[in-house]
Amino acid sequence: MLLALSNVFMTFAWYAHLKELSHRPWLMAALVSWGIAFFEYMLQVPGNRIGYTVLSVAQLKILQEVITLSVFVPFAILYLKEPLKLDYLWAGSCILGAVFFIFRSRWVGACAVVRTDVRESGFAFFRMPLGFHVRPPANALARSR
Repeated sequence: MLLALSNVFMTFAWYAHLKELSHRPWLMAALVSWGIAFFEYMLQVPGNRIGYTVLSVAQLKILQEVITLSVFVPFAILYLKEPLKLDYLWAGSCILGAVFFIFRSRWVGACAVVRTDVRESGFAFFRMPLGFHVRPPANALARSR
């Protein structure tokens, strides 16, 4: 919830000046944006600290991108009066792909048990959702020297 609210402030800080302060000098818009961004950081910093207790930094970043797009699209359409574009759907699809890849270990398990019938070779075969992946033994570099 903190990250979603912080993103509302961030979106206004980054884009509201395009509508509201377009007739003012850019320095004025920057100062107003920084003032709004202060409130964003007052929510974002504790939100990220709380999130980091259960998510990795990469997962937090992808989650933030999902929230950003979820806030930005309605903001662009309703506040800035931008037309709804198919590009938003494609961008959302890419973000959903990123969500899948960054969170898949939580959903399907990091990897299955090492197959014991190939352990003697020193290579470990892991059954991953997208097929078999081979990991050389940890001491492979030491043996090749």
